Amino acid sequence: MTVMTTRTLALRIDAPMQSWGIRSEFIIRDTEREPTKSGIVGLLAAARGNARHEETAIAELASLRMGVRADREGLVERDFHTAQNVPNTDGKGHRTVISNRYYLADALFLVVLEGDPALLTELEQAVRRPHWPLFFGRKAFVPASPLVAAPEEQANRGTGLFSHSLPDVLRSHPWLETRRGARQEAAGSDEHLRTVVDTEVTDPAAEPRHDHPLSFDRDDRRYATRAVRTGEVPVPPESADGASHVSE
Repeated sequence: MTVMTTRTLALRIDAPMQSWGIRSEFIIRDTEREPTKSGIVGLLAAARGNARHEETAIAELASLRMGVRADREGLVERDFHTAQNVPNTDGKGHRTVISNRYYLADALFLVVLEGDPALLTELEQAVRRPHWPLFFGRKAFVPASPLVAAPEEQANRGTGLFSHSLPDVLRSHPWLETRRGARQEAAGSDEHLRTVVDTEVTDPAAEPRHDHPLSFDRDDRRYATRAVRTGEVPVPPESADGASHVSE
């Protein structure tokens, strides 16, 4: 019998609306075009039942290497929220404040985490039975489908635990897109999928992202900067012909 050595955990991030803020202020709540490190760590902390002030647990989750593949690029949309009777700076008057809140509509991502096998196995179980409800940036933005596939469905474009490296999974994991039109359009084409992957600061192509969480405490939120590399991978060829395994 072959025993699988866990190296990665692949998650399906799928919802009609998602928000992955990184520079948010009261009147402007932005979103990145893909899941942030802080967003995914917060998601996993909620699944595992870690409180906001548990910095050791947050550091453990943030130590995982993360890669994102945009299987369907979402549209950046904006909505408006109105807050009335907001005091001014001297506290004497009140005003109405309109905030701009951005979100991704109709996006679909493959998020791959690489690190300690025992931790990945624990997280895989946690996202199946989360301690607290899971959402993508706002409490109303809930998953449209399970983050990991049921064991009996993993062979069919399933997410979950793999013995492959993070780059291998990003390159060869079957495309998560299920819309017939999109799949037919991609068949036989040279379409590529955008990727954003943790890298070393010495990487010549490194870009800074200030989304490495240190604390989620409401009174002491702190983040560090990480380095990422943006790239692309071809749509896996097996995605067009119906096969769906992660290649060895």
